[in-house]
Amino acid sequence: MTPARAAWFAFGMLALGLGLLGLVLPLLPTTPFILLAAFAFARSSQRWHDWLVEHRIFGPLIENWRRHGAIGRRAKALAALSMIAVFGLSLALGVSSTVLWVQAVALTLAAAFVLSRPSPPDK
Repeated sequence: MTPARAAWFAFGMLALGLGLLGLVLPLLPTTPFILLAAFAFARSSQRWHDWLVEHRIFGPLIENWRRHGAIGRRAKALAALSMIAVFGLSLALGVSSTVLWVQAVALTLAAAFVLSRPSPPDK
C-alpha cells in the first residue's frame, strides 16, 4: 500500500470510528463522519468502501448523499440538536467568550449547511 493510500485508509478508519461513536454519543454527529469515511475508503480500500456502502445502516446515508446531495430529516434534526447541545454545554461549563464566539460561528455555518441540504425523496 502506498503512503498516500495508507494515509487515506487511516483517515477513513478515524472517520468511521467517530461515526460509530456518534451512534451512542448524542453530541457527536454520525452522518458527516460516515460520508468522510466513504470518501477516504474510496481512495484507499475497495473492500472497506464496499462494506460501508452496502451496510444496512450506513449505506442509505451514503446513497442519499450520492444520488440527491441529501441528508435525511432525522439526521438533520439530530445534527442540529447535537450542535445546540454542544453550545449549551460550553455555556454551562463557562467556556471563555472567545471560544464561544468561534464555536457559535462554526456551529452556525455547519448547521446552515446541514439544514440547507435537501431531504431525500420519500420511497
